[in-house]
Amino acid sequence: MSARTPLPPRRLVRSLAGQLFLVQVVIVAAVVAGGAVLAYLFTAGRADDAARRQVTAVARAVADSPTVLDAAGAPDPTAVLQPYAERVRVDTGVSFVTVMDTAGVRWTHPLPEQIGRPFLGHIDWALAGETRSETYTGTLGPSVRVVTPVLDERHRVVALVSAGITVQSISARLRGPLLALVGVAGAALVVGGIGTYLANSRLRRHTHGMGPAELSHLYEYHQATLHAVREGLVLLDREHRVVLCNDAARELLGLEGAVEGRPVDGLGLPDALLAAVSGDAPVRDEVHLTAERVVVLNTSTIGTGLGRVLTLRDHTELQALSGELDSVRGFTEALGAQAHEAANRLHAVVSLIELGRHREAVEFATAELALAQRLTDRVVAAVGEPVLAALLLGKAAQAAERGVELTLTPDSSIDDGVLPPRLTARDLITVLGNLIDNAVDAAITGAAANPGPPEVAVTARIDGDHLLLRVADSGDGIAPGAVDDVFRRGWSTKQDGRAGGGGEGSSRASGHGRGLGLALVAQAARRNGGTVEVGRERGAVLTVRLPLDRPARDDAGERERVAVAP
Repeated sequence: MSARTPLPPRRLVRSLAGQLFLVQVVIVAAVVAGGAVLAYLFTAGRADDAARRQVTAVARAVADSPTVLDAAGAPDPTAVLQPYAERVRVDTGVSFVTVMDTAGVRWTHPLPEQIGRPFLGHIDWALAGETRSETYTGTLGPSVRVVTPVLDERHRVVALVSAGITVQSISARLRGPLLALVGVAGAALVVGGIGTYLANSRLRRHTHGMGPAELSHLYEYHQATLHAVREGLVLLDREHRVVLCNDAARELLGLEGAVEGRPVDGLGLPDALLAAVSGDAPVRDEVHLTAERVVVLNTSTIGTGLGRVLTLRDHTELQALSGELDSVRGFTEALGAQAHEAANRLHAVVSLIELGRHREAVEFATAELALAQRLTDRVVAAVGEPVLAALLLGKAAQAAERGVELTLTPDSSIDDGVLPPRLTARDLITVLGNLIDNAVDAAITGAAANPGPPEVAVTARIDGDHLLLRVADSGDGIAPGAVDDVFRRGWSTKQDGRAGGGGEGSSRASGHGRGLGLALVAQAARRNGGTVEVGRERGAVLTVRLPLDRPARDDAGERERVAVAP
């Protein structure tokens, strides 16, 4: 026993949910970080503006004070102005208040050792009578400062006042809002991460942990499988709208154009098929007929009421082969019956000879031979098409075995080679075989109520550019109210209590079960562009006309060519 070849290890691929989680976390983090930076810049800008407005107000207030103006002309301005400036600085919360002469020599300063030294900063615009602010690095470090002039009564600049707040102080003021901002950003990041994790956990469950490549391959496999299988597949949602319909289903149901999103009752399906599809109960191997197909339907519910899945199998060929098999079986049974009858007749002839009645033996044998050969000669002379001739002979023997006389009308005439290759032997057997089988059943069913022996008359001839096949029986005919239903699957003379040539097509005769015989006749006629008519003479008369030179196929028109006329 050979050792199994180990499967290659599966490449580790992060799932789609995991990739989305990482992407969403990065996006949330970027958004939160960006928002925090913008909020910080906005807060810092506002704090800087507030500091400039504060120092401007303080500087102007000090410059307008009479104390400052009087001290500027005194011999020792520092003695008066230093205590005043410190008091103002403490009360207003600024970092410094400096009063200086017009040369920029300080009279006041928070650091007493700096008094008498030059002011560090620009004073040109203040000497020109203007008030301006700037950020400058002085003895206390970088600061936002304002320099404004002190004017006398003549509007002359007699001194200068500078007030400022260090950048460090402004940063200290931002520390509290910044910490709050960081806390809010962190909380937003945590909440966003948790929400993203929960959403992606749900996504991971729905995607079964597969990655994008795996999902893409799965979709491709899904599409390839749907279009490759020969079994029809239709998915319906809760409202019975088509979600998916593969190529095989389109072909089996005769659907054209876009069907996704359309309600199932708008697809033009037969009533019986539509009822089975729309019902709540599951369907198992139920046979239905479409315009040109015999399909087997199965349905089941998707999940917990998400919709329904329909599968359709084509049994058209199987039903046709079953019909051919039944015809062959009928021929075999007829030959067996004829062999049995021939043996009985041979015994009768031998017995007559043994009794010395040679003349009676010859007369009996000659009469029986003439009777048996009469229908054969009539069929062979009138119908040159071998398939139809063999079918008629076999059905005649089969009908005789059941006590029904099958005759070929005198106007029947079909030469060999007249029928085009398009009219296949299978369709001819389907049409004429089922018509005769149903007519025989109807004749037998109506024999009790009608005088005379049960009879079936068959006409097969060329009528202009059509092949005409007519089968009449001696049954009770078809009730006028049932004319529209004779080609519907499930219609049966026996179950309805009516006799007629469109009845049931018994399982022994046709092999198709109850109510499929005439439905298959209508299908075969439709496929070949023909018509079917229902009439009445002694009993029911069904006439099929098949064109010998069929025009180009028009599916939309073909569905109207099967005419039913009482």
